[in-house]
Amino acid sequence: MTATDPSSRGRVIAAFAAVYVIWGSTYLGIRVAIETIPPFLMGGVRFLLAGAILYVWARSRGDASPTPRHWLAATIVGGLLLLGGNGAVMWAAQHVPTGIVSLLVAMVPLWIVLFEWLGPRKVRPTTGVAMGVVLGLVGLAVLAGPALWGGKEGVDPLSVVVLMLGSMSWAAGSLYSRRSTLPSSSILAMGMEMLGGGALLLIAGLLFGELPRLDIEAVSGRSLLAMAYLLVFGSLIGYTAYIWLLRVQPAARVSTYAYVNPTVAVFLGWLVLSEPVTQRTLLAGAIIVGSVALITTTGRSDTERTNVTNTSEPATTRAA
Repeated sequence: MTATDPSSRGRVIAAFAAVYVIWGSTYLGIRVAIETIPPFLMGGVRFLLAGAILYVWARSRGDASPTPRHWLAATIVGGLLLLGGNGAVMWAAQHVPTGIVSLLVAMVPLWIVLFEWLGPRKVRPTTGVAMGVVLGLVGLAVLAGPALWGGKEGVDPLSVVVLMLGSMSWAAGSLYSRRSTLPSSSILAMGMEMLGGGALLLIAGLLFGELPRLDIEAVSGRSLLAMAYLLVFGSLIGYTAYIWLLRVQPAARVSTYAYVNPTVAVFLGWLVLSEPVTQRTLLAGAIIVGSVALITTTGRSDTERTNVTNTSEPATTRAA
């Protein structure tokens, strides 16, 4: 992929659009799905089905059989992203409004920048990236408003802790996936990650006693429809776009989806539920979009450019 290839730029734009828009709607989808389906069991079934589809597709088109080392790496990535990251969101959605969940998940870019800086490669963020992260958090604070600053309804402290740990897990998994030993086929790797993460979610559901709480007859069509939406759009399309972007774009840039998702959630609330859009919301949206523009237009740090130049592998395939 080259910066001057129009088709490549088009794929990147389409993938960012999928991650920005689709994932902005999945918070609502999760809330509806777990109305009548326990969260970890719902997530486990969702990702096992999506992973099986991708795995069978990859193998049917001739991708080589993965090795035990590949399965180990894929399970670790799936555990960090899906059990740790997505599992935290599904659990917290039972106790915290989806808008607040999306705002707290937006800490992911901060953790990615911090982990890259403190990790073995010592990738220091550029001034622009650092300013973009700070600006994005300011916009999110403005958007949160009284909901996080002593409004009528407080935020459950345990849910806040779980979401912070989940954001850290997602950031760690995002970075690990770029450097782990995974199959060269991105479709095969993603299918394996979903299978591994889905299996871990099911195990978590069993450990948390969700199976006795599952009443098949009480599962609503509304929840099943939301689960189908999450499977097709959230997992197969959104997650696929996210993992592919991690292979071809800097992690800090990919993580800007966390700034846009709350804005999408606010817009959908206005469009679907007729929720009012206040001046505070418009101001926060402008700040968040500005932060995204700043991060996406800022180049890599000198340290990261040196590391990419010295590697024997193309930058687009370093995660393979």
